[in-house]
Amino acid sequence: MDLNTVVEVRDARRREAWQPGDAWLGGGTYLFSEPQLHVRRLIDLGRMGWEPLTVGAEGGLEIAATCTIAELSQFPKPAEWAAAPLFEQCCRAFLASWKIWHMATVGGNLCNGLPAGPMISLTAALDGVCLLLSQSGAVREVPVADFVVGAGMKDLQPGELLRSITLPARALAGRTAFRQASLYGLGRSGALVIGAVDPIDGELTITVTASTVRPIQLRFALPPNAEALREALEYGIAAHEYFDDIHGLPAWRRHMTFRFAEEIRRELTEEAGR
Repeated sequence: MDLNTVVEVRDARRREAWQPGDAWLGGGTYLFSEPQLHVRRLIDLGRMGWEPLTVGAEGGLEIAATCTIAELSQFPKPAEWAAAPLFEQCCRAFLASWKIWHMATVGGNLCNGLPAGPMISLTAALDGVCLLLSQSGAVREVPVADFVVGAGMKDLQPGELLRSITLPARALAGRTAFRQASLYGLGRSGALVIGAVDPIDGELTITVTASTVRPIQLRFALPPNAEALREALEYGIAAHEYFDDIHGLPAWRRHMTFRFAEEIRRELTEEAGR
C-alpha cells in the first residue's frame, strides 16, 4: 500500500532528532499493509548493518531486531540447544507468503504487539530480554513477557528503538513443547501455548500467547498435577485477558489454552518420567 502521508525517508545511521510523525522502518510488512495516517517520515533501519544472529561467549543467542523470519529459520542451531525445534515451529506459525517470510523481521513482530505474533511467543517462552535504545542514548532491558502489555500495546517510549532480543543459554538448553490452533487451515493463531523445562532445576514454565492479549507465564518449581495446572490457569489468567476478535471467541480460546497446557504438562512431566 502507498503511504501517501509520508513525505520523507531517512537513513537511521544519520541519527537525526526524532520528530512527531516519525516511524521506524524495518521489514515494512505491517507498515505498508494499511494506512498510517500519523506517519510523516520513515527512519530506515535497513542499512544499520546489524548481524542478524549472534551466539554469545556464554552460549546465549542475540537476535537483531532487523533479523528476518527466513534468517531465523535458516540459522544453524547448535546441537546442545534442546529448544531448537521451537524456532521452526514458531516461524511456521506465521503461515506467511514467501515475500513476508523474507521481509518480516523479528523486531517488527514484537513491536506490533499482536496477540498472535509468533516471535513474541518464541522469545517470551525462552525468557528473552529486549534491549531498548532511547533518543537520549539511554539503554534499558525489558523481558519480552513484560514488553508486550496488551493487544497492540508495548512498553516503548516515543522514538525508542528495539535493538535486539537476547535468549539465555540456559533457556536454549531446556526441553520444550509447542501447541497452536487456528479456526481454519491458513488462519491466524487463536491459541499458542509453549512449555519449557529448565535444564538445571527442572522448573516448568507455561507461556500462553495468541489466546490472551499479552504473554502470560505460569511457573512451577515442582511438576504440577492436572488439578494444580488447571487452578493456576484459572487464577493466572483473568477473563478479560482472553482476546476477542474474528479469529476466535474468548470462550474457545480459553478452552484451547486449558487443553494445550494439559497436553504440554503430560508431555514434559509425566511422559518424561516414564
